[in-house]
Amino acid sequence: MHSVWLGEFMGTLVLVLLGTGVNAGVTLRKSYAADAGWMVIASGWALAVLCGVLVAQAFGSAGAHLNPAISLAAAVISGDYSHVLSYWSAQMLGAMCGAALMTLHYAPHWKLTPGPADKLGVFCTNGAVHNRPANVISEVIGTMVLVVVAGAIFSHGVSMTGPSAGLGPWLVGSLVWGIGLSLGGTTGYAINPARDLGPRLVHALLPIPGKGSSNWNYAWVPIVGDLTGGAIAGLLLHYAHL
Repeated sequence: MHSVWLGEFMGTLVLVLLGTGVNAGVTLRKSYAADAGWMVIASGWALAVLCGVLVAQAFGSAGAHLNPAISLAAAVISGDYSHVLSYWSAQMLGAMCGAALMTLHYAPHWKLTPGPADKLGVFCTNGAVHNRPANVISEVIGTMVLVVVAGAIFSHGVSMTGPSAGLGPWLVGSLVWGIGLSLGGTTGYAINPARDLGPRLVHALLPIPGKGSSNWNYAWVPIVGDLTGGAIAGLLLHYAHL
């Protein structure tokens, strides 16, 4: 049973399970990884992307978008928007399922972690400095870098045939690692609306002990910023003919 929809669903599920999983491991009390720091988080998310891409391709999505902003960028580049909503539905549902599995995996740890904001940070992003225009700009820039560099990785300018078979996912994982280390400190680098909104919905819906608010006042930032960044990068790649 292979299909693009299933590939996007499974790949995003694995991406979010492992990505929010490293957030939980570093944040939640009594975890062996508690307080391991930003390098571990950035590395964990990079490997989560690698694993998600491989799973998506294995289940039928050769493009392995795993990200509504990338799906939008691809539509802008090609001019074909007919599959965007299908991609988005698979990515959102996959993100929600991945976050729900992470919540179950760390079930005993939630009540041992006192801070509601810390628990929310396991699921979704927020501005390190609460400046909404600056937060949106950070997400726009981070997503543009993601789309443009990913486009360059698979361009004829890098190689007449693209990266060697199997190398592409590793390069994309390295790209996400670099974004996290260089640009992630301002907003937690959602750079993916499904990665933020899906887990935020799970945080709101599940009975997590002492969880507090899901911070819906911020939720629009990684949606608007990331889709805007994806669209701008898509236009750049469209006219650059990479």
